[in-house]
Amino acid sequence: MMETTGWKNNAQDSQFIASFSGGKDSVLALYRATKVGRAIGLIVMLEEEGKRSRSHGMPPELIQAQANSIGLPLYTAAASWADYESVFIDLLEKAKNQGAEVLVTGDLDMPAHGCWHDEITKKVGLRLAMPLWEMNHREAVDEFIHLGFVTMIVTVNLSLGMTVEDLGRVLTPDYIKELEARNIDPCGEGGEFHTTVIDGPLFQYPITVRKCPIVRDGEYAFLPLELA
Repeated sequence: MMETTGWKNNAQDSQFIASFSGGKDSVLALYRATKVGRAIGLIVMLEEEGKRSRSHGMPPELIQAQANSIGLPLYTAAASWADYESVFIDLLEKAKNQGAEVLVTGDLDMPAHGCWHDEITKKVGLRLAMPLWEMNHREAVDEFIHLGFVTMIVTVNLSLGMTVEDLGRVLTPDYIKELEARNIDPCGEGGEFHTTVIDGPLFQYPITVRKCPIVRDGEYAFLPLELA
């Protein structure tokens, strides 16, 4: 029987490394974890060339700007899908050697059995904390907005109800209602959209960004951001 009872609370009174995409879920999970434990850094995986993050396709300089504003060091490495797991484990080992006891992730809907992060943390000897696990999606995004975080939609899946016009929009209570009226998950958990967080209570100062021309690739459209 997999031990899942601590997944929501394992950051309590512990030092942790947080898996970080730069999007709303990872930021909210980090915020919650910092209320009960102490972050020592952010872990970010890059694509093979090292020019984009593996999860949300963000440029490293934008992720670095987020980390600088949050005030935490980055644990980062480039990897292909073939060596992703071994490189991720290496970063976790480095964090553990520097005092991390827990890995925090922003997952909401992780299955209780067959959780990759659970398997990886066990291999390294860390505990897994998922502060948002099994949380209602609307409640999660409402909490995120209510706390004062500002996040912009930067990726949309055009086959799942999103449009090019959604790119660059900031999540607000009214916009969330609009998305739900369009039968779109308010957290984008079905892959409908990804976001980049540019301000909020974790940030010492807002991230000033410039919107670049929209890029389309099959059923996806992307709004690249660069530091202004």
